Amino acid sequence: MKVKADDIISTLLSMGDEMQRANLMRFFKTGKGEYGEGDQFIGIKVPDTRLVVKEARLKVPLEEIEVLLASEWHEVRLCGLLLLVEEMKAALPKARQVPTVNAERRGEIARFYLNHARSANNWDLVDMSCPKILGPWLLYPQADGTMPDREVLYRLAASPCLWEQRIAMVTCWMLIRADQYDDCLHLATILMHHPHDLIHKAVGWMLREVGKRDMTTLEGYLDDHAHEMHRTSLRYAIEKMADEKRHYYLFKSRE
Repeated sequence: MKVKADDIISTLLSMGDEMQRANLMRFFKTGKGEYGEGDQFIGIKVPDTRLVVKEARLKVPLEEIEVLLASEWHEVRLCGLLLLVEEMKAALPKARQVPTVNAERRGEIARFYLNHARSANNWDLVDMSCPKILGPWLLYPQADGTMPDREVLYRLAASPCLWEQRIAMVTCWMLIRADQYDDCLHLATILMHHPHDLIHKAVGWMLREVGKRDMTTLEGYLDDHAHEMHRTSLRYAIEKMADEKRHYYLFKSRE
């Protein structure tokens, strides 16, 4: 049975809590001149939104998810993005299936996400969606056996939209987990001098993830770039290092 967007919205609106709403609007910087300016919250905790997603998963057509993504309510857009994550999970090859199984569906979901990327207009919406939608899409072959073109990440990084730029960087998380680091390192360099703190944090976070799997690669990158990195990015990148190494790179950044 298909689930309509209006039914999901009605359910979410019934779950709102005014105190939680006020807390979320402060936390996600919705005031004038802040990065989340104008965003509206119902006042729902993420685990409760996930319960709605669990009930509706794989029952909401893309045209209904589109309605959710167009909503003024932050939690409604989150619900739409998490439903899209579930669609991508369902389209991944199962054990012993050929990797091109469901390739057309994965491509459809990825294109839909990219066409609505600006609906993920806060850092939590980006971080909970792009690695699990674009990441798997980029890691599996298309129907003809070729791999999706990762140039899409560089187009996003070159966008004037802060959220699309963060999508480019955070999508690398899934690539890193597959021991593929090159795109992360290239994008970190491209976005290194970005003016916004949310990009500095994303760059440092992804570099730290590289270091968790391959410290030699991270150290090689820092040897070349620590002196020019934003302090926030550097501190995030070296967070898991031993004290001696952390102090070395912090000193190097001041040279």
